[in-house]
Amino acid sequence: MGKIVIAIDGYSGCGKSSTAKAVAKDLGFTYIDSGAMYRATTLHFLTNYLSPSNPHDVEKGLKSLEITFQINPDTRKQETYLNGLNVEDEIRTMRVSERVSEVATIKEIRKELVAQQQRLGRKKGVVMDGRDIGSVVFPDAELKIFMTADLETRAARRQQELLEKGELVDLEEIKKNLAERDRVDSSRAESPLTKMPDAIEIDTSKLAFAEQVAQIVGLAKEVIKKEKDYAGNH
Repeated sequence: MGKIVIAIDGYSGCGKSSTAKAVAKDLGFTYIDSGAMYRATTLHFLTNYLSPSNPHDVEKGLKSLEITFQINPDTRKQETYLNGLNVEDEIRTMRVSERVSEVATIKEIRKELVAQQQRLGRKKGVVMDGRDIGSVVFPDAELKIFMTADLETRAARRQQELLEKGELVDLEEIKKNLAERDRVDSSRAESPLTKMPDAIEIDTSKLAFAEQVAQIVGLAKEVIKKEKDYAGNH
C-alpha cells in the first residue's frame, strides 16, 4: 500500500489519540502521539520544578528533553518514554492535564517538538493527532481530519478513561477542564487550534469508535488510490 501523511486535529476528549492509533494499526502506518509529547514535556517541567513562563527554565528544560515511543511487547501498545523512563501512565493524570495547555502555548517548546515530529514524519506512512498538525506540523499532509464532539460526550469519555486508570474525577471538574483547554487552545497566539479549509470534519458525538476509525481508514484508502492513479498517469 502507498504511504501518505494523515493529520488529525480537534478538541480535547474527541478520541483523537485512540482513533489515530487504530487508523495507523489498520493501515500499517506509524503513529506519532503529539499529545503524549506535550504531556511528557509538561511532566518534565513539573518534575524538575521548571516554569514554562521563565525563558531560562524553558531553555534548561529543552536541553534535557528526549521523548521516544516504544511498543510494549506484552500489550503490543505504544508507550511514551521521557529521558529513557516509561511515563505512559503518569502523563495521563489530571496533574498533567491541568498544566499541559499552559506548556503548549510556549513558542520555544512548540518549535522544538514540531521539529522532532517533522523528523518522524519524513518517511511518510504516518498518522498524527493534535491541535496544529494540519496547519503547522504537516501542512502538506495528503489527508487532514478535524474531529469534534459535544462537551458532554467528551467529558463522559474522559471520565471513563480516567476511571480505567483508577482515577475517579468529578464530571463537572472534567467539563471545566475541557472547556478551559478549548478556550486556551483556540485563542493562543502560537499555533492555535484551527480547522484548515482542506480538512474533513467528523463529529464523533454519536459515532461508535469502530465507525470513526472505519470512516478515516476509508478516506485514507481513497487518497492512496488517487495518488497511485495519478502517479500511474504521469
